[in-house]
Amino acid sequence: MRMKHRTAELHAWLLLLPALALLALFTHWPALETFIDSLHSTPRGRRAEAFVGIDNYRQMLEDPVFRQAIVNNLWYALGTIPTSIALALLMAIWVNDRIAGRTVLRMAYFTPTVLPMIAVANIWLFFYTPQYGLLEQALGLFGAPARNWLGSTDTALACVTLVAIWKEAGFFMIFYLAALQQISPTLAEAAALEGTSRWTFFRRVQFPLLMPTTLFVLVNAVINAFRTVDHIVVMTRGGPDNASTLLLYYIYQVGFSFWDTTYAATLTIVMLLALAIVALGQYFLLDRRIHYR
Repeated sequence: MRMKHRTAELHAWLLLLPALALLALFTHWPALETFIDSLHSTPRGRRAEAFVGIDNYRQMLEDPVFRQAIVNNLWYALGTIPTSIALALLMAIWVNDRIAGRTVLRMAYFTPTVLPMIAVANIWLFFYTPQYGLLEQALGLFGAPARNWLGSTDTALACVTLVAIWKEAGFFMIFYLAALQQISPTLAEAAALEGTSRWTFFRRVQFPLLMPTTLFVLVNAVINAFRTVDHIVVMTRGGPDNASTLLLYYIYQVGFSFWDTTYAATLTIVMLLALAIVALGQYFLLDRRIHYR
């Protein structure tokens, strides 16, 4: 019996070995190399790199742009994560019902997901164009004054946040829709016979059964909130006055515009650690509320 158990365990590890090898080669090893780079200075000209210990981390703590990027990213995450998940769940429940034209609705909700982020950013640039943009034209009908939405420190971050919500909600909707279709229709029939309201059925039955999907969507939403760079490059380039600079965009600037690769590595390590802590926290905090079959 023990021999069979060991054989099955060895067989399982052999099946996992190719995936583990690729994961180590393209994820863990680059992360280790990035950490090693963060402990060195950037080579410039004839000056070779040198071991500087935690000097790059000290520089990071004293960097005002880094602090601004962290604050911006937290506001960005606070705006995108709950809103996109709530919209995704609402849209999934709506298009899961037997309504006329639900196939068209599903396609309309999912269409932003298949568009490249660069294309999405250019579409929304047309919306936000001062005086001539679609948003300005619509607000002008009500007598609102013209405004440079992407050129104002008060609205730039909110504008790029709205673009991300529009792009991600349809993607998350697909997962919720698939999960809703796995729920047995007999549960809804039994609730209807008992006279249960739709809100009570959702709160007591549907939402608890959707918790595994919610955890998966939540982890992806958090990751997406901290790896945004495409539409920032196209729409604002972090401006004005770093008002829309997010952490990954700042890493891109430091690494490829300022060519300070080791400082960019330092910022990358901090971002990876933050994401790892948040992801682990989500799993441990939500695990008790998740019911797996």
